Amino acid sequence: MDFDTDILVVGAGIQGAGVAQAAAAAGYRVTVLERTAVAAGTSSRSSKLIHGGLRYLETGQFGLVRKALAERDRLVANAPGLVHWLDFHIPVYRDTSRRPWQIRLGLSLYALLGGLRPGNRFRTLPRSAWPQLPIRRDGLQTVFVYRDAQTDDRALTRAVMASACRLGATLRCPARLLHAESTAAGIRARLGEDGGETTLHARVLVNAAGPWVNRVRETIAPRAGALEIDLVQGAHILLDAPAPPGAIYVEAPEDRRAVFLLPWREHTLVGTTETAFHGNPDEVAPLPEEIDYLLAVYRHYVPGPTPAIHDAFAGLRVLPRQAGSFFARPRDTLLHPGPERVLSLYGGKLTGYRATAEEVLERIRPWLPPRTPVADTRKLPIGETSL
Repeated sequence: MDFDTDILVVGAGIQGAGVAQAAAAAGYRVTVLERTAVAAGTSSRSSKLIHGGLRYLETGQFGLVRKALAERDRLVANAPGLVHWLDFHIPVYRDTSRRPWQIRLGLSLYALLGGLRPGNRFRTLPRSAWPQLPIRRDGLQTVFVYRDAQTDDRALTRAVMASACRLGATLRCPARLLHAESTAAGIRARLGEDGGETTLHARVLVNAAGPWVNRVRETIAPRAGALEIDLVQGAHILLDAPAPPGAIYVEAPEDRRAVFLLPWREHTLVGTTETAFHGNPDEVAPLPEEIDYLLAVYRHYVPGPTPAIHDAFAGLRVLPRQAGSFFARPRDTLLHPGPERVLSLYGGKLTGYRATAEEVLERIRPWLPPRTPVADTRKLPIGETSL
């Protein structure tokens, strides 16, 4: 079989863009298919955070947190125009379920997993500085402060894809995978683009279609078992309220879930929810009850009139199907092979996209010929782009 490309990547969200960048940096020929636009799905509908996942410590996901903290620091260094440090405030009230000693213990472990560098240490906010936060002070006992980072998720994804293209990757958009046949020799893919059909031959296919991952798997022959998943909706609201001086990390009074109040373009961003989603991922949108839930959290902590809603949006998480709450399920990317020469990505976090891409390359390398690397994504600058 004559190959048009080494790696065919389906999906140009952050995971697909990251795989394309890593593969192109490793010297491989890469083609990315995207049916609408780069970062058109969940990769532009997140909480806009580059973080280690402090709350994942409660479910014992220490490896995920350690990896995410390392990637957070790397992104701050490699993409200074897109990723910036942000102070996170955790106010503790008399009725907060997690007591100060528990939060102090969690923040200490977070700092330890981050390497105990000065930027990873936490502190308490002096009582004299409490008025700078727009939250109620009745019952307030203490305020912890630590650092994570913030980004424009769409801009970051587009910048990573632009980096991949500069390294030699090809983006075909709009284009969709109509059908693919996997054989021991390679992948024969039928594509729909420009109102017609074309055929492309690749050595490997990487399915990075996000919430559409199992729909893409259905187009690939021979059929192989897909992972059973749940799609979980996360809604956000953007309020016409002045941006707070840093993030505020609170717990919802209704169910004690973690919710963020974040500065975002001179507004206050409030998120997120965890709601089971059934239906077409193209039609995801915030539900009225989700908006009410987030407004209730805001009203509980911020005194005064409720500001108008400037915007609202929702994205979809891909979580493995298992018993228990959504919160307790693993949040790291799951790499699922099958059929031959096909690898599918399930889930994953914005922060860890580069490390995930390295894992993908290791998994698919046995199907690929030797190539000479042209760049190292651990040190590769990522700049703003007009892609």
